[in-house]
Amino acid sequence: MESSGADGQSVGRRALRPPPILFAVALAALAALLAVDILGGQEIRISGVFVAVPALSAVFLGPVEVLVIALLTLGAVGWAADDNGSSLTAANFPVIMTTAVLVGAGSVLAARVRRRRERQLAQARKVAEVTQQALLRPLPDRLGPVTISSMYLAADEEAAIGGDLYAAGTNDRGGPRVLVGDVQGKGLAAVEVAGLLMSAFRRAVRSRVPLGALPGYLDRALHAELVDLERGGDPCEPGDAVGDDFLERFVTAVVVDIDADGSAVRIANRGHPPPLLIRGDTVHQLFPAVPDLPLGLGDLTRSDQHVDRHDLTVGDILLLYTDGVIETRDAAGAFYPLADRLTRWTRDAPGALLTDIRADLLRHSAAGLADDIAMVALQRVV
Repeated sequence: MESSGADGQSVGRRALRPPPILFAVALAALAALLAVDILGGQEIRISGVFVAVPALSAVFLGPVEVLVIALLTLGAVGWAADDNGSSLTAANFPVIMTTAVLVGAGSVLAARVRRRRERQLAQARKVAEVTQQALLRPLPDRLGPVTISSMYLAADEEAAIGGDLYAAGTNDRGGPRVLVGDVQGKGLAAVEVAGLLMSAFRRAVRSRVPLGALPGYLDRALHAELVDLERGGDPCEPGDAVGDDFLERFVTAVVVDIDADGSAVRIANRGHPPPLLIRGDTVHQLFPAVPDLPLGLGDLTRSDQHVDRHDLTVGDILLLYTDGVIETRDAAGAFYPLADRLTRWTRDAPGALLTDIRADLLRHSAAGLADDIAMVALQRVV
């Protein structure tokens, strides 16, 4: 759903507005402290504690609500002093009121700064999400002999947009080709690297690069682009040294090619979690016979790429996913057992399968998703 201009800003303001219950809790706390002070008689005088209420309110309330609490705190301090009889004329009463005024003003300012930063953070995350959605073009519902379903889940952490990606095209044999990858790190930089890799993948599809040569093609293209980024966009000259920061930028990826008749799938895996093949009531993990390093490491990777081949039958489902799925932990710290859980849904269609995984994953997660997640399910239908 799209919104524009003022509508989008008003939605953002409503999203940042604290629940009314929090304001009520702050009022109740101030009232409780005042009651203790008044009912405690001369032996219990805690009016100096009242200033803690606006100070703590600044942590979770907006500046307007904190201002109201601060003004009520001044009134409560005056009430408690009047109830004490001589406190209004006591020598330290102006000090107490001045302290309450300063703490109240500081609390309002702190709440305002916090709210501004929350809005900036929300805006930055929105920009990142829009950028990522623009890069992750919708996959076709069907390519040749397979149907395709995909799902992307953003992490629950604030501004933790990741570099999970997927793309599809046609391979040099005339069948479907699908890429799923995960950029190391988070934020707009990870999204940018994901965009570079998907652009290289689409150029390779147009050039009909064979699967065996595709990882090397992507690795060289990504390496060159990352070196340009490392050098601020300057052209990369042969033999240039690369800084340590560059070595931290890499992408785990898996590319699958399916024959035009759907009879087989060929897999090139570069440090990515193994695809899962659902056949009947069984789930097979398709580990690479020859493990390889992620993309983007340049000279550290081998020039040749091993390609695994597996037969496909009608009805088989191939699930590709990023490590955010299997690295989600429950309250006891246990990882999500994706392969084991899939045995519950072997009769699902691809779309229903992804929906079931999502619901089960959210139930398994102890504190929400800590990493973005991308999943693509392919089913041979002919």
